[in-house]
Amino acid sequence: MLPLSIPSPDPALAQFTLGPLTIHTYALCILAGIIAAVIITQRRLSARGGTRGMVLDVIIWAVPLGIVGARLYHVFTHGGDYFYPGANLWNIVAIWDGGNALYGSLIGGAVGAYIGCRRQGIKLWSFADALAPAMLVAQATGRLGNWFNHELFGLPTTLPWGLEILPTDTMFPDGLPAGTLFHPLFLYEMIWNLIGVGIILLLERRLSLRWGKAFAVYLIWYGLGRSWLEAIRIDPTSDALLGIPANIWASFVAIALGVVLFVVQAKRHPEPELTIYRDGREPTTAPESVTAEKS
Repeated sequence: MLPLSIPSPDPALAQFTLGPLTIHTYALCILAGIIAAVIITQRRLSARGGTRGMVLDVIIWAVPLGIVGARLYHVFTHGGDYFYPGANLWNIVAIWDGGNALYGSLIGGAVGAYIGCRRQGIKLWSFADALAPAMLVAQATGRLGNWFNHELFGLPTTLPWGLEILPTDTMFPDGLPAGTLFHPLFLYEMIWNLIGVGIILLLERRLSLRWGKAFAVYLIWYGLGRSWLEAIRIDPTSDALLGIPANIWASFVAIALGVVLFVVQAKRHPEPELTIYRDGREPTTAPESVTAEKS
């Protein structure tokens, strides 16, 4: 028999102490996603001639700038929470209190990836293509943290997989009776992202998704999913322009960028991508995949 609802975890599971440290479960989910993305991306780059450890040399730039970008995007799309008479402006940097936006992490992470790729002599679009399915895996893993935080839920529902949110929870919408169930948007996005992984891998087998085209598919797929999820979201969301939340506008931009990137790169590079390295930056030693094949 199907369950009649999805319970929210005990609030005590959202964090725990380890000596003097307070560990947030949400942060552990994000960390697990980053580790998974590093492993997947490195394997994909190694299969394309990359050297061992090159992903770590890029993410030391991409991850910190991605975190900064995620926080800044959240702050400036939730301005009323941070900019008002008497506000403590130090709350802007209080990332440990929650408030990170994925689209901001994409912007900041892209800047960091550009710096890291330039330093390593890797083509940015080659790195992005290897990263595309890994990003969806990382995002799916990180979304589990929203479940522990009792957030990212949608309109009320009577479906058997409705999410329980206690009326005493700070996220519970005003005016609704106790026992109301909500669409588990975090779960929908996890499923959507994992389906996207399969689609990218399938398209790579049938088409030449190089020169940034795999990443273009990622932008289109994620933008489509996020736009309809945000449309039915009712827990605290971003500021609205013309009545449309900022995250939906950002999703439209992601879709448009993905379409343009795919079309432009398909016209500019009909030829196969023979190397992930920039001109003159090929490694002097045999890459990991070639060495393993010879041995």
